[in-house]
Amino acid sequence: MTEQDISTSSFQAFLFADPAAHSLSPRMHRAAFAHAGLPGTYEAIRVPPAGLAMAVQGLRYPHLLGANISLPHKESVVALMDDLTPAARAIGAVNTVIQQGGRLIGDNTDAPGLLADLTTAGYVGEGRSAVVLGAGGAARAAVYALQVGLNHDVFVLNRTRERAEELAAAWPDATGSAVAVRPEEVPWPQVGLLINATSAGLDAPDDTPLDAAYLSLLPSHALVYDMVYRPAETRVMREARAAGLRAENGLGMLAQQARLAFFGWTGRDVPVSVFLNALDAGIPVEAR
Repeated sequence: MTEQDISTSSFQAFLFADPAAHSLSPRMHRAAFAHAGLPGTYEAIRVPPAGLAMAVQGLRYPHLLGANISLPHKESVVALMDDLTPAARAIGAVNTVIQQGGRLIGDNTDAPGLLADLTTAGYVGEGRSAVVLGAGGAARAAVYALQVGLNHDVFVLNRTRERAEELAAAWPDATGSAVAVRPEEVPWPQVGLLINATSAGLDAPDDTPLDAAYLSLLPSHALVYDMVYRPAETRVMREARAAGLRAENGLGMLAQQARLAFFGWTGRDVPVSVFLNALDAGIPVEAR
């Protein structure tokens, strides 16, 4: 759909996830539509795995822009696309579907969204080594961003060693390396960035993906970045700060990837502040 088409017609976009009711994406994208002066709606829809193919097929109608894709569908939706952007193809996960003339293009805005928010957080690549916790779709985007985008050497930690090894071997030609390790095998004093790409802390605030003893081994300049954003301060963030480290949640990444998705749908580059302000208005004080 061209920008001229968009300016003269209403349109729709969605979030497909399971669960979906907790999502702040509708608030962000509705604010973006209003800021851009575009008529449209955005709805979060719970789509169980068995219903994903039907839901995606329904995006082919001309008045639909596409959809955001969240857990647990980011990897399984790949096979339902007509084409993939280079980033989505390389990562093997899709978080944004763009409808173009009835064809569905899978994109991944998680990786550039993460890099943009790391820059905002003041991360400048100290140490050139990073740790990523997890091996799912979010972890794939993180490892790709760090290994390919920043040429970092990445240590991948996951409860299932086989999945960590598979992720570590995903981009063998990248300038940066990646290796699956156990926590005790990480050269912690050389690590400048630790990213939690698991859901630990999302549903149970006292859960943590990593023993606090390892955080104390990180250098003082290290950044601990948790992709979880509700609660705003997770246990791993609290323990990182107790160890004298910087810690950030994934709220900025959520806004950055939404900005990129909106641009892919509409061609309008809405300032990230619009998305962040919508997020701030949508999170209860007790959850911040």
